[in-house]
Amino acid sequence: MKLAKKVISVLACMGIAGMAFAGCGGGGTGIHVITREEGSGTRGAFTELLGVVDENEKDAIISSAEVTNSTQVMITTVAGDRNAIGYISLGSLSADVKAVQLDGVSATVENVKNGTYKLARPFNLAYKDTLSAAGEDFIDFIMSEQGQSIITAEGYIGADDAPTYTASGMTGTVKLAGSTSVAPVMYKLQEAYMRLNSGVTVEVNEGGSSAGMTAAINGACDIGMASRDLTDSEKAELDFTTIATDGIAVIVNIENSVSNLTSEEVRKIYLGQLTDWSGR
Repeated sequence: MKLAKKVISVLACMGIAGMAFAGCGGGGTGIHVITREEGSGTRGAFTELLGVVDENEKDAIISSAEVTNSTQVMITTVAGDRNAIGYISLGSLSADVKAVQLDGVSATVENVKNGTYKLARPFNLAYKDTLSAAGEDFIDFIMSEQGQSIITAEGYIGADDAPTYTASGMTGTVKLAGSTSVAPVMYKLQEAYMRLNSGVTVEVNEGGSSAGMTAAINGACDIGMASRDLTDSEKAELDFTTIATDGIAVIVNIENSVSNLTSEEVRKIYLGQLTDWSGR
């Protein structure tokens, strides 16, 4: 009987993905810090906007943080760990995790628009001045009324009073690479554009904002996707268009009772200065 109870206890402490939950096996209330990989535009914007940097303004996220390489992996990781904290594109927010308020303000499109939710960044497309006519036409579509309506429908902030787009009848291939945060809405834009222009093939590859900028500079793709501002060195090599504004949601497990954090608390968590949920 004792053995059976022990087995039941162990099973009760496991998530559906086999991950131990808080309070089981010594999990306690220690904060499990989850971050994106270096080169991620979301990580770059997150550290810059919240001041998670050292005295030289360099990324200072605690080295023990668990690194995830995409938005979806971040969501899955936080969803499977009661003590986890992470951050994702507001437009990618799902019911699998909980977005906490930041300084008492909810992470919503409306609050990003009115400026009360401060954790926001641009979605940029970057390209050389030799971009093909098909590439230029695809960007024209994205910035049109039709393209911006897709961006808005996907939970991002688009431009007002955008012009109407008319199918171009062009042919060719347009290759995009970069941010995993921009990619979800780009797939929607890709699909809609190709329905109107059957002679153009749009290819979208994910790999992070910095990788996208490097690919655009090196000619490995036509257009790089970045979920952050371009650096000075990137601007020296590339032109760019801001296609949308996106918030960054700070997320926790849905079973976490925490519903509001200050910017300073989040900064300290990611610097490793605040390590336990009971200490905030």
